[in-house]
Amino acid sequence: ADAMSAPNSLYLSSTAATGGPDDLMKYFNATPLVSGNFNLKMDMKVEAGKAAYFNLQGTNTPGGLYALDVFFKDNGTISMSNASGGEMLNVAYPNGAWFAFEMDINLTLNNWNVKINGTSVGIFYNTENKVASIDIFPVDNDAPISSGFYVDNFEYTVTPYVPAAFDAAITLVNNVGAEIATLANGATATVRNVGNTVITAYTINYTYNGITIPQVITGQNLALLASASHTAPSNILLIAGSNPLVATLVSINGLALDDVALNNSKTLMINPIVPAAGKVVVGEEATGTWCQYCPRGAVYMDQFSTDYSNLFAGIAVHNGDPMVEASYDAGIGALVSGYPSMLVDRGAASDPSSKEPEILSQLLVTPKGTHQIGAIYTVATRELKVSVTTTFNTAVATAYKLALVLTEDGVTGTTGYAQSNAFAGGGLGVMGGFESLPNPVPAAQMVYDHVARVIQPSFAGAAVFGASVVSGAVFTNTYTIILPATWDENSIHIVPMLIATNGTIDNAGTATIAEAVANGYTTGLETEITTVLDGPDAILNISPNPTSGDVKFTINQGVENSGTIAVYDANGKMVHTATVAGNNAVSFDTSKLQAGVYVVDFNQGKTKISKRMIVK
Repeated sequence: ADAMSAPNSLYLSSTAATGGPDDLMKYFNATPLVSGNFNLKMDMKVEAGKAAYFNLQGTNTPGGLYALDVFFKDNGTISMSNASGGEMLNVAYPNGAWFAFEMDINLTLNNWNVKINGTSVGIFYNTENKVASIDIFPVDNDAPISSGFYVDNFEYTVTPYVPAAFDAAITLVNNVGAEIATLANGATATVRNVGNTVITAYTINYTYNGITIPQVITGQNLALLASASHTAPSNILLIAGSNPLVATLVSINGLALDDVALNNSKTLMINPIVPAAGKVVVGEEATGTWCQYCPRGAVYMDQFSTDYSNLFAGIAVHNGDPMVEASYDAGIGALVSGYPSMLVDRGAASDPSSKEPEILSQLLVTPKGTHQIGAIYTVATRELKVSVTTTFNTAVATAYKLALVLTEDGVTGTTGYAQSNAFAGGGLGVMGGFESLPNPVPAAQMVYDHVARVIQPSFAGAAVFGASVVSGAVFTNTYTIILPATWDENSIHIVPMLIATNGTIDNAGTATIAEAVANGYTTGLETEITTVLDGPDAILNISPNPTSGDVKFTINQGVENSGTIAVYDANGKMVHTATVAGNNAVSFDTSKLQAGVYVVDFNQGKTKISKRMIVK
């Protein structure tokens, strides 16, 4: 139908979401190429408004290692990426017309040069620096799904590497973590011996924004083509704009230079995203110790918390285990269809492993309001008084709401704290160390972070700002919480959430108790007073506890108005409710309940008391 060199060409097309069905493969060498020059050329024509794709594989086992995914998109851009390095190049190509495509790859030094019609359009290094085969496959990863393209004049050339006598090279420089302006990131560099002399010692200088971090490496034994990777001894504070991170060898085997000085440095351009002022993104994870895939959620929550620091507030909402917060669990449970799931700023729920792009996107959204968190903490009584001062940066025409969450890190326990673990044995791949742990992971080996302890006044929040708000308006709301003796006040995070009328979270804040105390407490509108879970029995008494039959709930300490008692099971389901007045008691027969831990809530006005009840 069409060809660059008449009469024939290869034509590949598909409208299936999964592409294909056939892969067209060519093997370049009996073993993967890891040194020398590899040059690939082909003429291509991607039909107008359609897409094309091929990948370079790093092994001769199909699907064993995708060294590079190359997507020719219907918008006229080429995206080159892989799983370990992300996107490495994004350049234009002539969609709808024939063009000469070329990749000239120096595998020895890890330089990948891409050319369109003979002109270089980009040079990058690859985290998977090897080539074994090519797989040409018709697929389109952008809607509407339509792949259609021609390939002609396909050729490749392999040129073996001839080493110098004494030559070391930097073949990779990278940053570690999310590229966010104002956050500190780690840096890594890979040194490769590309000469015949064994490399035993060297110094790497990492330079960014005028600051150089030296790293002295000794005790090496790098033979020809052997490599070693290193992480800089201190982090690098990223700044806005596109700026170079340069790794340079300044000493090799005690000498200032080797035989080839041109390959002693490598540069990575970093253009970090600039988060909106005052923005904190919330990640709410639905999890449970019973859930065999939930270790994946814990691993990604820890990764996001590390990468995004105080720009991300992670909240692990437990279900069906002793760490459940019944009202929070019920709210999240209505929005997810499986475990683990995560909501970013209460958008659509999906697996935690897919949430990083959404976090990055939300960081760029200017919030309607920002929070200042203050606190007073009294050690003797364990009373925590929190003030949340919300400043609206723009006018809001509808009633926004406010909720306050406390989370705790380092939570441990015995009964019910063992974690089901589908990743045991490594059959599902690496998962943050869980692949080396048994199934289930014994409670003695489990430490839970980001655990949701309390949400005030409710999952939906309270409309404390009025029906509309003018730009510049400032509101202070306060909360009083009596912390149970089992909670570690040094591991608590305070997370206020500004909730829009559509239920999404506009903005949040995050602070430890110590940070909030240092900020200072501001008097404001008292929103709720809560004694949480295993706190003092001054208002709500449960007797006997543990129980296996009738239990009596007693409200005392001069509570004048009636309130409601609600009993929730470990899944957040209400199993009993009753009305009770001060200095009175109500009874409940627990004999038909399954053995386990239940939560008893007493609500009266702004006062809420939650306590655990154990049914034997």
